[in-house]
Amino acid sequence: MAKVSFSLLFAFYFLFLQWVLVPYTATAYNASGLSYDFYEKSCPNVERIIHNVVSQKFTEAFSTAGGALRIFFHDCFVEGCDASVLIASSKTNKAERDAEINLSLPGDGYEVFFRAKRALELQCPGVVSCTDVMAIATRDLLNLVGAPRWEVLKGRRDGLVSKASRVAGNIPEPTQTVSELISLFKSKGLSVLDMVALSGGHTIGFSHCDQFMSRIYSFNKTFDIDPTMDKDYAQMLQESCPEKTFDRNIVLPNDVSTPQAFDNAYYNNLQKGLGLLSSDQILALDPTTQGYVNSMAENQQVFFRHFVRAMIKLGEIGVKTGSNGEIRRDCGVFNS
Repeated sequence: MAKVSFSLLFAFYFLFLQWVLVPYTATAYNASGLSYDFYEKSCPNVERIIHNVVSQKFTEAFSTAGGALRIFFHDCFVEGCDASVLIASSKTNKAERDAEINLSLPGDGYEVFFRAKRALELQCPGVVSCTDVMAIATRDLLNLVGAPRWEVLKGRRDGLVSKASRVAGNIPEPTQTVSELISLFKSKGLSVLDMVALSGGHTIGFSHCDQFMSRIYSFNKTFDIDPTMDKDYAQMLQESCPEKTFDRNIVLPNDVSTPQAFDNAYYNNLQKGLGLLSSDQILALDPTTQGYVNSMAENQQVFFRHFVRAMIKLGEIGVKTGSNGEIRRDCGVFNS
């Protein structure tokens, strides 16, 4: 009887370990043809080289982490994860980077990707894709601000198309409803849970005043301020973003509580009416997403677990492999 009990206990313990560790690892290969050891022979030090660059850039500018995450997200939601957002516009092509919604993407985020790629070209020329650089660098930057670390699958190729005209409708906007957001995320293969977890990335990073001005001035005919927003918080935002002297360049932290820590404070903020963007605040109010917000607010490890799972899925959207892409030597320019 004792032996049976011990066996059952061991079985439950094994299942528990699987439940805890699965989000942070995966199988050696996935359906997209990616693998953990893709550069094992061609560029064995790829992760160390990228990490060294990332660490240096992070010491120069903390905002690099939030910037890189936002750029990586925007890249994957348009044409899939293929570094098409890094392409510079030319006389004959207006690239993704210059689409209206991408104009506010931060320079520090771009810079860390380009730096890492240049460092790799010195050691492994023409081997590591810009897309894999983005995936690895973003993971490392998030880890530096407190997010859990996960293994990144590799082998993505860089895209061959980058057009500003394809961006609209593919990036979440602050004024969208929960149903609109769910529909958009679903079109990318992401669930409601993934959406709420990825939104937690707003625990770091900044937003420009014009992304929330409509919430703090002339909200509607009944309320001057969005009634779902804490009044003191709204007043503070008004002081930082005065309507009469509006400055598009002013930015405020997405997380008013702990802007320099990757934690679950974002969800606690939403419960208190301290969400900066409307698209964030409504997650705590809509029955479809409210439960997920509450569970992540209550337990940071729950947030971390679901965030990692969602980031892994995000990194597999529209992946190009083989002849479907290229390995750019300069991330800002197509090879041909």
